[in-house]
Amino acid sequence: MSVHPTTAGHPPRSTAEHPDPRRWLALGVIALATLMVVLDASVINIALPRAQESLHISDANRHWAVTAYAVTFGGLLLLGGRLADVLGRKRTMLVALAGFAVASAFGGFAANPAMLVSARALQGIFAAALAPAALSLVTVTFVNPAERARAFGVYGAVQGLGGAIGLLLGGTLTEYLDWRWCLFINVPIAVLAILGAVPTVRESRVTGDRRYDILGAVLATAGSVALVVGFTIAGDGGWLRPSTLLTLGAALALLIGFVLRQARTDHPMLPLRVLTDRNRAGSFATAVLAGAGMFGMLLFLTYYLQVNLGYSPIEAGLAFLPFTAGIILMALAMPALLPRTGPKPLMVTGMALATVGMFLLTTIDGSPAWLGGALLPELLMGVGLGLVFTPMNSAALTGVDPADAGVASAVLNATQQLGGAFGVALLNTFYTITTRSGLGDDPTDRLGAYLAGYRSAFLAAGVLFIAATAVSLTVLRGRAAREGGANQDAGGSASPLAP
Repeated sequence: MSVHPTTAGHPPRSTAEHPDPRRWLALGVIALATLMVVLDASVINIALPRAQESLHISDANRHWAVTAYAVTFGGLLLLGGRLADVLGRKRTMLVALAGFAVASAFGGFAANPAMLVSARALQGIFAAALAPAALSLVTVTFVNPAERARAFGVYGAVQGLGGAIGLLLGGTLTEYLDWRWCLFINVPIAVLAILGAVPTVRESRVTGDRRYDILGAVLATAGSVALVVGFTIAGDGGWLRPSTLLTLGAALALLIGFVLRQARTDHPMLPLRVLTDRNRAGSFATAVLAGAGMFGMLLFLTYYLQVNLGYSPIEAGLAFLPFTAGIILMALAMPALLPRTGPKPLMVTGMALATVGMFLLTTIDGSPAWLGGALLPELLMGVGLGLVFTPMNSAALTGVDPADAGVASAVLNATQQLGGAFGVALLNTFYTITTRSGLGDDPTDRLGAYLAGYRSAFLAAGVLFIAATAVSLTVLRGRAAREGGANQDAGGSASPLAP
């Protein structure tokens, strides 16, 4: 999650002296709103094979159901935090909840791929406002340090458990109702959160500079979309196709334009000084690479389990529990481990374990024995990534100037989301090219072609994990800041499935 710099400021004196008596009820409502966004990040993976079949989505384009959400969410997250600060965090949360519900209903009624992808993009837009507004409200509602630590503990637990709940809920809804209910389910959750927020959550906003870097938001989002489109075109027609090169060139130009804009504007979305610290820059780079490999792995492992091994949606959801359990168990161990070691040793060890797990997935052979094929890789990746995410948050946020604390948190979460979008598109390109080549060599061996495609996707994800390991080893300082490792107020998401 993210919080804009201004949300990390001191609360008004009256608030500090007279805490809101309804603050714990407000936390419950905020946690419910957060849970909806977390669920949506994982529930769609389990539903996607059925949605693809129902809407006749091609293999080359199916990833848009995931990446359309991640690109708009990650690309607009910084702007969303700024809007929440200026317009009012409660107001922004209420509007975003309503918009998220409408977008979800639109997606549930999708009659074709364009409607589904459009709905997912709209969900990402509203999530980009909802996520920072919710976290900001926790920050300003709990002014006592001890209470704030407890509140963020609850908030983090909701994020960690939300990933597992989303996988199981997605499987249950898809199997016993319909894949569309994985989107419809957001409507009652949003309504309950709105009804609960109106009487319990206090409004808060900042005064002063009310300017928005709209051009920066447009450049960042357009560049991200162009990059994903370029990967998609490559999967459909090859890397040297003129349209591929033109689209990727446009993406590079737009993203360079974003950086230049941030360097010159008086009110940047991303002050470039945030990137100058080695630990922070290394954490952002690790977030991009780890998110890219992980989100791609989740998508293709879902298809492997359901399409090739014949698992039902609910069985596929249960099959991911070792991965989620590893993440949660390591997150629970972080308060004891992180202050002793600092982020670097944990991140390097975790990425190395995750890399081994990812490469083990390249040995899948279509055997129906899931315990012999995916259990060990899932456990290794779950434990490994569980060792990465909390230290990564700590390295990114410890020592940051108070004026930049919120934007650093927002960038961390945006890099994870955008990395996931790029990774899913990139891995889908390798899968599509390899599968098409295999079918061309022997059209009768469809299983062999699919397995080759999965292996190429997992191999690419493994290379991304190697790069993340190298960044953690070489860029992060050996003596990382240890203070506050377990006490970061806005430490970001502990769950890989959370935004």
